[in-house]
Amino acid sequence: MAAQKKVVVRLSGGGLAWGYLPQSGFVRDGKVELIETDARAKLLELSEIEIIAYVKDFNLDDKIEPERLGRRAFPARPRCEGLWVRLELRQSPPLEGLVSFGMGFIDQLLEDRGVFLTPPDGRGNTVRVFVPRTALRGLEVLGWVTSPTKKLAEKAAKEVAQALLFDDRG
Repeated sequence: MAAQKKVVVRLSGGGLAWGYLPQSGFVRDGKVELIETDARAKLLELSEIEIIAYVKDFNLDDKIEPERLGRRAFPARPRCEGLWVRLELRQSPPLEGLVSFGMGFIDQLLEDRGVFLTPPDGRGNTVRVFVPRTALRGLEVLGWVTSPTKKLAEKAAKEVAQALLFDDRG
């Protein structure tokens, strides 16, 4: 069984739910089984979920913004690697984030589940967000962010390998 993480679920219409979910694989037959803070299981329709925020703290007393997402857009180009996207949501303001790019991202959207992203405010309460595809009005790719250091390391490794091929000491 996968480790359960703290989440705040924002429902369509503004409702909230607090509980625990694994980091992935929690959507089954269009439903999410949330383990509430009192250890009861609650089934939520994926189509009724606006955002699932993986959080550091529940902030149970805050009925307005317990996820404390912070900034919803990057003030400048993100520093971490990933696909930089802006999500237009049905009922919430737009949200930017970084998506780990790979075939898993495309599969998630094609299979009508949703997308995971890392929000812009790394110091906020929310560390990761899941947005169901049904909550999206649009998705815009703003850029592909890669590390210049990684590119330089790859180039240096290729140059070393090339030099070893033509080394006349062997």
